[in-house]
Amino acid sequence: MSDLYILGGRQRRDFKSLEEEWFLFEKALIIQANAETGAHRIRVEYETPPEARATERSSILFKAGALRGNKLYACTSTEVLIYQTPEFKCLTYLSLPCFNDLHYVCPTVDNNLMVVITGLDMVAEITPEGKVLREWSVLFDDPWQRFSRQIDYRKVPSNKPYRAHPNFVFWIGEDLWVTRADLKDAVCLTHANQRIGIDIQMVHDGIPFQDHIYFTSVDGKLVKVNQKTLQIDQIIDLNYVDNPDRALLGWCRGVHIVDEKRVWVGFTRVRKTRWREKVQWVKQQAFGPKEKPTRITLYDLEAQKILQEIDLEDLGMNAVFNMLPADTAPVPLSNG
Repeated sequence: MSDLYILGGRQRRDFKSLEEEWFLFEKALIIQANAETGAHRIRVEYETPPEARATERSSILFKAGALRGNKLYACTSTEVLIYQTPEFKCLTYLSLPCFNDLHYVCPTVDNNLMVVITGLDMVAEITPEGKVLREWSVLFDDPWQRFSRQIDYRKVPSNKPYRAHPNFVFWIGEDLWVTRADLKDAVCLTHANQRIGIDIQMVHDGIPFQDHIYFTSVDGKLVKVNQKTLQIDQIIDLNYVDNPDRALLGWCRGVHIVDEKRVWVGFTRVRKTRWREKVQWVKQQAFGPKEKPTRITLYDLEAQKILQEIDLEDLGMNAVFNMLPADTAPVPLSNG
């Protein structure tokens, strides 16, 4: 099993409980972890420059990214960065006025960038040089109907509340799909009449693997959708897998499928802020007094047990967005 690159961020130590979550994080992090031993170390510790953020206290963290060959594609709320691995040399830096609360970036087959602009409820295809080739509203209206091309949205702290909250794109064949957290579904951007209804809680991810697409829901469920029928084949409630104390798992987001049996899932500790007041699923379910730290967990879905957990708070990662398999030779790691 290869090493993993884990994308996320470090929480401010001086964060005030009544502040909004878009001021919560002070640095973007990429951690490399050995999937067998759990040994791990920080590979990237990054701060967005002042010209690309709204305020001095704007959150800085890596959202979901992608890996193709030796290039790792990462995004902060207002930037896209492409790193060469395993050295983590920054090859490309891109920041455009339309970037607001980016949640995901990945390469296309033509080596352009597919960028999920969550703050504008939009997906855009952009060249590495910054030319916008195409834009899609995830609500299927004019993508600029509610927004203005004259505004630098990097300087807008937040556009919440969103109407859709897109967070991930994936392909089924040649069709482009986007996952919409607030609408609890995924929709096809190239054939607007196709929809995958998850309808259980806010959803993230959208990872095609063999005959299925894997989604996570924030309340700790893993959803397997049949690629041919676009219907749910299985919902696995991770709250009941190897969790006898009914501990609060955390905000579930990020999945890496090792094989049909084994799956890595990311969890972010639920924060004691205004943000927690909005997490209705915490109130609605009978969790025990314990809560788990920010971490990634390897599940054996067939045996219904946890094989391994890597605590990310040891290295100061307080939010995790996704994890990517590092196909390069492992580098020397520490245990924190």
